[in-house]
Formats: sequence, C-alpha cells, structure tokens
Amino acid sequence: MTKPSSLYRIAALSSALVFVSGLVACGDNNQAEQSSLSSQQANAAMVSDYVKQASDSAAHWLTPELLVLPKSQTKLLYQLVNANPDAYDAITLIATDLPEHLAKKFPHLADFQAYKMNLSANQAKAWLKQQLMVVGLDKAQQSQQVSWLQTGAVIDALYTQGKDDANEVTDLGATITSQGVSFKLWAPTAQQVELLVFNDDLSPASPAKLAMVEDNTTGVWSVVGDKTLNGAYYQYQITVYHPISLQVETLVTTDPYSLSLSVNSKYSQVVDLNSADTQPSNWQQHNIPSINNAEDHVLYETHIRDFSSDDTALSDSRYQGKYKAFSEQNSYGMKHLLSLRDAGLNTVHLLPTFDIGTVNEDISQAISLNDSIEKVCTIAPNTSVCSDNNVSSQTSLKTVLESFDVSGSQAQQLVSELREVDNFNWGYDPFHYTVPEGSYALNPQGKARIVEFREMVQNLHELGFRVIMDVVYNHTYQSGLEDKSVLDKIVPHYYHRLHPVTGAIEQSTCCDNTATERVMMAKLMTDSLVVWARDYKIDGFRFDLMGHQPKQAMLVAREAVRAVDSDTYFYGEGWNFGEVANNSQFTQASQLELGGTEIGTFTDRLRDAVRGGGNNTRDSQGIGNGLLMQPNERADAKQSLADYHLRMDQLRIGLAGNLVNYPLENAQGEAVLGKDIPYGDQPTGYALDPADTINYVSKHDNQTLWDNSQYRLAFDVTTENRVRMHVQSLSFALFAQGIPFLHMGSEFMRSKSFLRDSYDYSDWFNRVDFSKQNNYYNVGLPPAVKDKENWPLIQEVMAGHQGRDQVTSEDIAFASKAFKDMLAIRMSSPLFRLTSEQQVLEKIAFLNQGKAQQLGLLVMQLDDNQGEAVDDNYQRIMVIFNTSDKAQFFAYESAASYQLHPIQQQGEDTLLKQSKATDKGFSIAPLSSVVFVEKR
Repeated sequence: MTKPSSLYRIAALSSALVFVSGLVACGDNNQAEQSSLSSQQANAAMVSDYVKQASDSAAHWLTPELLVLPKSQTKLLYQLVNANPDAYDAITLIATDLPEHLAKKFPHLADFQAYKMNLSANQAKAWLKQQLMVVGLDKAQQSQQVSWLQTGAVIDALYTQGKDDANEVTDLGATITSQGVSFKLWAPTAQQVELLVFNDDLSPASPAKLAMVEDNTTGVWSVVGDKTLNGAYYQYQITVYHPISLQVETLVTTDPYSLSLSVNSKYSQVVDLNSADTQPSNWQQHNIPSINNAEDHVLYETHIRDFSSDDTALSDSRYQGKYKAFSEQNSYGMKHLLSLRDAGLNTVHLLPTFDIGTVNEDISQAISLNDSIEKVCTIAPNTSVCSDNNVSSQTSLKTVLESFDVSGSQAQQLVSELREVDNFNWGYDPFHYTVPEGSYALNPQGKARIVEFREMVQNLHELGFRVIMDVVYNHTYQSGLEDKSVLDKIVPHYYHRLHPVTGAIEQSTCCDNTATERVMMAKLMTDSLVVWARDYKIDGFRFDLMGHQPKQAMLVAREAVRAVDSDTYFYGEGWNFGEVANNSQFTQASQLELGGTEIGTFTDRLRDAVRGGGNNTRDSQGIGNGLLMQPNERADAKQSLADYHLRMDQLRIGLAGNLVNYPLENAQGEAVLGKDIPYGDQPTGYALDPADTINYVSKHDNQTLWDNSQYRLAFDVTTENRVRMHVQSLSFALFAQGIPFLHMGSEFMRSKSFLRDSYDYSDWFNRVDFSKQNNYYNVGLPPAVKDKENWPLIQEVMAGHQGRDQVTSEDIAFASKAFKDMLAIRMSSPLFRLTSEQQVLEKIAFLNQGKAQQLGLLVMQLDDNQGEAVDDNYQRIMVIFNTSDKAQFFAYESAASYQLHPIQQQGEDTLLKQSKATDKGFSIAPLSSVVFVEKR
C-alpha cells in the first residue's frame, strides 16, 4: 500500500493553494515558495511509490474521454494520474459501457471495462508528454493497483482522425523547396525537438543546432533551413518521456523518413531523388518491362549477396555480393539469368535491400570468405582459429573452411563465431525503410549507394526483368533506447505492438513487432512504398509476415502505389499466427482473408503436398518427397493410402489456383469443393482468383528443396531418380494456376548443407555456383544453434545414401536445362496463366480422380474449347504427372489427337521423350511431368 489517495491529495493541495495565495497577497513570498517545494517533494515521493507498485501496462487510453482496464472483482476507485512532479494532476474515472464501434475497432479489448473522464483534446495532448499511470484506490483511499498507460490508440484519435492533421502531412522528412530545406518530424509526445546539422565530414556544421517548433494540430515539429543544407547530414535531438527508463530522456536519432544515409546509418542526409547526382545515366528514360496480367509473373527469389558472392567470372572481384554484379555482361550469374529470361522468366525478386541493422557497411570492418586470417583475428581476436598455430595468418578464411572434415562440426563452429562480424545477412532486420542498404554498394556513403541501387534496377529492366522488392514493415531491428532504434525513440511505444497486459513489445515475428494498425505506422509504410515505386521504379513488393498487418492497410497502400505504378503487384506471407492470429486485433492480411483481392499469398498447401510437411522428417521406411512416394511402400499402408489421397486432392486444388470453389470428386466418391478439403484445421482452398496464390516448393526459409528431399528419400533411391524427383517437384509450381515462385538455384539443386535457417550464416552455407560445377551439398554440419539436434539424423542420412545424394556437374546441367524446358512450356500458353476464377472452373479438369483413381498419376486437362478461348495454338493441353519410378499408362480414347509438347520433343530429358500418345491412351515415363498438346 502507498500513501493516501490522490483524491485526498487534490483536496489537500487545493486548500493549500488557497492558503498559499493568501500568503503571497500578504507578501510572504518565501513561505509560498517553501510550500510549493514541499508539495513537489510530496508529489515526487508519491509517484515514486506508485512506480514501485506498478505491475502491468493493462490500461489503454482509447479516446480523450475514454480508457479501458481489465475487469476486476475488486471494487476500486480509479484515477488517471499525470505523474509529472512539477504539474501533478489526477482525474477520477467513471465506469461506463464500451461503445460498440470501439469494441469492433479493438476486439482484443472488447472484454475490458470502459471508463470515462473529463479531459479536453488539448489537455490530453499535454498529458501525453508526461509520465501517465492509472491508480486503483480502495475505500480507505489506499492504492491497491497501479498500471502504466498504453497510449497508441488515443494518439491516433487526437492526431489522425480530423481533417488536415498528421496523416495528411505529405512532406515528412527533409524536403528541398524553393525557400530552402524543410525538416518535419512527427513527434506528438516530445517535449522538445532540435535539428542537429553536420558537414560532409560529419563534423558539426555552423550553426550546429536549429530549434524546431510543434504544430499542435498535427504533432509535427518543423524548421526551415537555408539552401546550403541541401546535401547536409543531420540528426534529431528529442526530449521525450520514455517508458523504458521511466524518465524524460534526451535522445539523438536519425530520420524515420530518411532518403539517404551516411556509412552505417549514423546520420541522415538531405537529398533530392529527382536530382541528376542521385541517378545513373538515362535513368528517367529507361524502359520498364510490363506484363498483361498479374498471373503472367514468374518470380525468381534472389539474394543480392548470394547472386554473386561465389562468382569468379565477374569483371571486377570487388563486385562480388554487390549491386554492381547485376550490371555485368559475362559473369556466370548474369549468363544464367539471361538463359532463364529466354525461357520465360520475367521477374527478379530481391530479398531485403533497404537499410538493415546487422551488416557493417565499412568493408574494412566486415569479414568475407576471401579475407585473410590476419584480418579475421584483427576484427575478432577471440575466434578459435586465431589460437591455432598451424594456420598461417595469410591463409584465407575460405581455405581454412575447406580444410575441415565435411562430416564434422568445425566449419559450422567457425562460421557461427563470426556471425556478428561477417558481411552476410538476409536483411530481415529493418533500420531505415526507405534507403538502399549500404553493404551492397561499393561506396555506402550518402548518394553513391542510391546511384548503385538504381543502376542495378535499370540494368535488370533493360534486360527484360521486372524487379520485386522484399519489404519488412512488420518489425524493426531494435526498439527502446537501443543504438539502432529509431521509431521508438521518437514516439515511444506508438509504432510497436504491445502486449495488452504486460505492455512488452510483441516479438512473434522474431523481433520487435510494429503496429501497422496504428495510422502513422501504416502511413510510414505507404509513404515508403510510394518512394520505392515512384523514385526507384520497383515493380512490386513481397511483404514479410504480411498476416501481421491489417488487410485494410494493405489495400490502402496498394492503391497509393498504383497511383504511381498502375501494374504493381503485392504478395507476401499470409501466415496466421502470433498475437494477431484469427483476426484477434484486426482483420489480417492473411491467406483466409485476402481471397479475391489479387494480393498473393504463399500457399503451403501445394508445397506440403509435393514435398511433405515439416522440415526434416524421416521414418524407417523413408518418408519420401510428399507425392513422390508410393503409399504401398509404407508399413501402415491403409493410413498411408488415405494420406496419399488427401495430398493428391490438395495438390489438385493447388494446380487449380487453390480456389475455394473448385469442384472435385474425392477418393470416397464424394463431390467436394476446394474449401471442403482439409489442410490441418484449415481449408485447402482459400483463393477466389488465381492471382491470390503464390505457388512454390522452396524459398529462402527452411531447408532448400534438395536438402529437404534428402532427409526424406529412401536410401536406395538412385542419384538419377533423386534428380528427376527434384525436377518434378518444381513442375507442380510451374504448371499450376496462380503465380510460380522459384528459389534461386533450386533449378540446379542448390543446397545449404541441410541448414534450416541460413539468415546469418555466411556465404559458406549460402553461396550459389552459377558455373554449375557444385551444388554445395555436404560442406559441413549445419550450425549447432539451428540444427544440432538434427546432426545424428543428418549423419544417418549421409551414411544411408552412400553417395547417391552427391550430384555431378552433368546432373546439375540436366536439372537446369530440364527446368528451363518446363518454364518455357508454361510461358508457351496462356492456358497455364488463366486470369479469373471463372476461367479456371471452365477450363481445368482432373481426369484421374474419385474411387477408381490410378495411383501415382495426376492427370490435368486444360480445355480451351470451354468458355472464351485464350490460346491461338492449342485447343487442349493434357499434363500428366507420373510420380512413380515406373512407367505408367493412362487409358484415354481421344489421346491420338494429342502430341508431346514441341519443347519436350526437343528438350533435355531423353527419358521423358519415351512418353507417347496413342489411340488407346497415354504412356508416361517414370518420374516425369509430361505435357501433351492438341493443336487447333
């Protein structure tokens, strides 16, 4: 318990003030000052007691007049307390009903008790700049409960729900105008903001500091500097109460609306992205490829560093892992990319390339595989290799790693020791959302990285590729008072989603979750996307953990981007999990909610049906690669057969665009729709348009397709059949309705040596050999922190395979060419790229289904005689997937009118060419996805 209630304190203070005013009138100023000081000391002591008693952050201030608390059986009188000792105040809260519109807006708070209070909007804005808490008092006027206050909702209510307020401000950040340079920062809870200005060498400029003034309507602080600030570096110095330290802090940070940065992002830079010094030659006039329909995309997921870090054919070795590698003409990587383009690839998806927080942009302070042990030990002297007297200081890190036994753990240990100082990360660790990452630039300082990034985009465009950017608006790299925290220093605990009771920042995404349900976080996302689309000519966006964002925020953002790029395409991870799962806080941008929007979501349904669920599963029989397993191979054959039929139906729905309403006859002879076929506790079909679905069998997450298969395949599967199974797995994504998504290198069996999550584990595990000599399978056990529990299984698998999982350069070349044949087939007919639910329902049929279905065969007919014709060359296409290692025959009396697709007739796969169409039916080669066509 603490001291008497603040109700009593307010009454006492009121009496004291009357008395003090009388004393002042009589000229006793000294005594009045002493009384005031005494009151401040008493307030400070009481606040100190409250702070010690505070147990949660379960109070939520929703509007200026209303807040909510968890319901309690204990009868208490609640007060909202402004704990500023110099201006201590408290307001009594009166229980009321939570309005229906607020219960719908905040469903996770719908069961809380609402309280109303008498506070004007201007008073609320002033209070938000102070330490706030809700105190519960018992009948004896003693505090029994103290909760910190969550204020994100009321900040939105005060600053974003009127006309011409914060979310209508169009020039946040540094903007060059005819009058000079305007600086604007939204910081409504700040008590003071100053602009710090720096010269090119990052020394303080003169003047070094400019005071900023707040607009009380918008909460935006601003100042206009003269024209000499064009190109200057700057920071903001903010005085703000911060709930992490429970005190007023003076913090220095960069601009969340930064458009340019210094090395390692310590300083923002004023820049005009329309200026010639930020653009490569012919930037404004260069050609940008277009597509007719979203379904025409073929997406190739590329990591900027992976693409060239291992490429020895670059014209300059400094380009390895850099933007510049995409401007090469004769590198292995670019030659391969162009060969994929010639087969039909049209879109390069870049893993995150905005400014990230984990890689040192100063090349002298970051370690690469080609660096010497001398450099390694200068940067990281405690690394184990530094104490090995048998290793020369001039030996490269790569040479040391190559010397280790591939069956041992030494390689992973050394890679793991250097994680914090090497030059690799996937980049899902946002620092500044709207500036290119500097570690991929030859020169990361200021405008140079902008030019290099644009050169990459321009070159890809001119080669015929659209460019997709992977974006991560669902979390930040750091928060609070951490060095690389930005948003949470400016408006503390607004931009991040907090646990409704504890107030801790949610971390279900991996890191500090942002709250895109907040208006100004959604605005930051939208404004950032517009810059990338308008000023960097990015053709679309892939959203990391998109299901953690509101559907409405995604739709609004897309409309804003469409205003500057009409054929943009949005897609992302629509997973349903975490604190927002099942629409618990808002309607999510998730698989089950985005049907019909043409915002694509990755479908785990087709993926798991093809390759099997889980990441590293095996039993004594060999689980097999999803459908690439015959059910009679299993001891529990009855259950195995049921599982097989279910996967077959899941795959049929996947091939038909994952549609909710696609009709099938299941193995029990029942007429069902896509939504009726289970996928765990969810429906298999959730799409209402083919563009709602992204089809894939591997991506950067989890093991590569090759590694995943080696976990599962029976030990006696031959090398040839392993390669064929791999190629066939990719065929399902390529021949399905919807949009195919391909992991870079999967077309030639890329491996990461079984590593499940390679996000921060060096080029050693992430490199790709575009010369096609090596797939880097089995280069050492994967890092212990991710996979140590799998080491015994990996060792068992390696021993059991007896080298059957080791591929040659000839195997790699075969897989690559066979993949390109399949890609070319997809792009040869619009029947593989239907653009509406109606077209899919009309034209797609499965001939081998129901009770009498033939095992190991999936037969899909694409019939252009149904509905309005879309293909001038073929009236029907028959795609037959034989997942058995034996040749099969499918009886079909009209087969004689078909012929093997011309691309497969001339293609790489000689075994597949044995497939025939006769007057009795189709003969299908083993482990083959065969396409027959009926010409018009």
